Amino acid sequence: MRLEKALLVFKKDFIEISRNKEVLLPMLIIPIIFAFLLPAISVMAPDSVNTGGDTDTLVATILANLPENVQAMLMDLSANQQVIYVMLVYFFAPFFLIIPVMGSSVIAADSFAGEKERNTMEALLATPLTDAELLLGKILVSFIPGMGITILGFILYTATVDLLTVKRFGMYILPTVPWIVMIFVLAPAISLLGIGVSVIISSKVKGFREAQQLSALLVLPVLALLLGQATGYLILGNRVMILLAAVILVIDAVIFGFGLRLFQREKILSQSR
Repeated sequence: MRLEKALLVFKKDFIEISRNKEVLLPMLIIPIIFAFLLPAISVMAPDSVNTGGDTDTLVATILANLPENVQAMLMDLSANQQVIYVMLVYFFAPFFLIIPVMGSSVIAADSFAGEKERNTMEALLATPLTDAELLLGKILVSFIPGMGITILGFILYTATVDLLTVKRFGMYILPTVPWIVMIFVLAPAISLLGIGVSVIISSKVKGFREAQQLSALLVLPVLALLLGQATGYLILGNRVMILLAAVILVIDAVIFGFGLRLFQREKILSQSR
């Protein structure tokens, strides 16, 4: 397998993606919402936050599972400050795992299914590229933009949060080590998982929309992590995220190996006709 040949597929697909609004819009809208709307809602109206009842219980549950040094720091804050800190630093964190899954999966869904709709599949499969080179090119064109948007969203979210909260807390509350681990360790592993499944799906269905709808189911495991963090019963600390990333990477290897064995040019060509 030669990397330069895989990069030819990457360049071709990247040009097509940059011209496809149906692919670009979902990738851009979600990070913008997460980076600006979520912190604005949490910070701009602190007096409207209900710190009693369910909210109080939720914050107390999350606080009880945080590291001792973080608990000690938060004990010196007011109830509203605790709610804002927990929301911005912990509650919203898993939302940023949705970005690499959705972004990369949308591109991956377009990888083969889009080729079929554009009637370019036969020409692509007739090239002297090996199956591994072809799949690697598709993986790269999904992974690099998806993770690029994830990192950009993280930078914008961090800047927005710090800008809105520095006077309230007297310090910059982001980035934290768990956030860095999540973005640069766990998110890539989850992104690759989504890509692997999406490439297999899109190679078997006839159109982009069908592949996109099936790939959307990949968000469900991420929502489970979000629910665990939101309830305070599964705090995404460094050890938890590194362990999750290791397990997911093993699953990634299995899926990509399966996808490569499953890849049959003749069958894909017959589906595209």
